[in-house]
Amino acid sequence: MKTIGPGLVLFVVTGLLGTAVMAGDSPVKYNSLDYEETRVILQKGTEAPFSGEYEENWSKGTYLCKRCNARLYGSNDKFNARCGWPSFDDAIEGAVRRQTDADGRRTEILCANCNGHLGHVFLNEGFTPKDTRHCVNSISMVFIPDGEELPPVITEKPDPEKKKD
Repeated sequence: MKTIGPGLVLFVVTGLLGTAVMAGDSPVKYNSLDYEETRVILQKGTEAPFSGEYEENWSKGTYLCKRCNARLYGSNDKFNARCGWPSFDDAIEGAVRRQTDADGRRTEILCANCNGHLGHVFLNEGFTPKDTRHCVNSISMVFIPDGEELPPVITEKPDPEKKKD
């Protein structure tokens, strides 16, 4: 912050994509994102329908947030809604949060860990007995097949199980 005249203050913001700074904390180094990933995950965009790599993925495994590696969805909750994006009728408990979208009509879904934009949730459509459809951008996720090691979650909070040297 720099004063440039009477009552005028210049705020200088610098940083790298994928970095977040909390007051009093070191920057969090999230996974790097390319231009399109940044547009969808950080700027709340949408990938084109039927273009994502996970819409037709029926392998067993776990879907993670591309930005922070948080576990979001299990493959057992994925179903074919024929809408052009991967659809899930449930999320891993506590992994996804909801908020009213900027348009005031839809409900946005975000990663509960890093607030990355995932897509939207729709209710009462009748696709599954849970009557919920998480419509998720493939570009917001990474799929890890069952049997492969999951990467550590990148979080702002220190891991209590990690020992300090």
